[in-house]
Amino acid sequence: MTRVAKIAPEDWDPRLRAALKPEDRTEIEQGMIRFLAHCPDHVLGMMQFAGALKVHRQLPEKLVELVRLRIAFFNQCRSCMAIRYTDAMEDGVTEDLVCSLERPQEAENLTPAEKAAIKFGEAFATDHLRIDEKMYAGLREHFSESEIVELGMTCAFFVGFGRLAATLHMVEELPDAFKREGVVAPWGEERVVVR
Repeated sequence: MTRVAKIAPEDWDPRLRAALKPEDRTEIEQGMIRFLAHCPDHVLGMMQFAGALKVHRQLPEKLVELVRLRIAFFNQCRSCMAIRYTDAMEDGVTEDLVCSLERPQEAENLTPAEKAAIKFGEAFATDHLRIDEKMYAGLREHFSESEIVELGMTCAFFVGFGRLAATLHMVEELPDAFKREGVVAPWGEERVVVR
């Protein structure tokens, strides 16, 4: 059970309803907004930031999704781990790639750029102070300065809001594999595809 009361879409601030169009989305697609709707002005700002990251994205959808799922594992955000986004799947994310995230640096089906981004995301989620000049130099082998900054902002969004989502414990609509106690992982589990 969630730890903060959900707000039904019909009770959302009209600006949130206009921005998200909840009637066109499943409960899972409504996601954290069902809880964050307690603070509509804040969530509207968060949605603007998330939208800017998405609309102006330079990084491939596939790469961002792989980083998101690896961070979700460390956050233990069950809803984050259960979800697969269609745009990332259309860009090449497969469950074989997701399974590679268990040991990404050993995976043969991940590119060097994907491995570098995943390594950065993992460090960002687990021990950000180990991100040093050497790690940035590794990123520069594959990404422009603006792409590196975008990756950092994307990781900050995933770590922060993923941890918040994990504490909310939004599991009611998730497959059973994500409802059990203990550590769960996005690889080898059931999943939910959303747009």
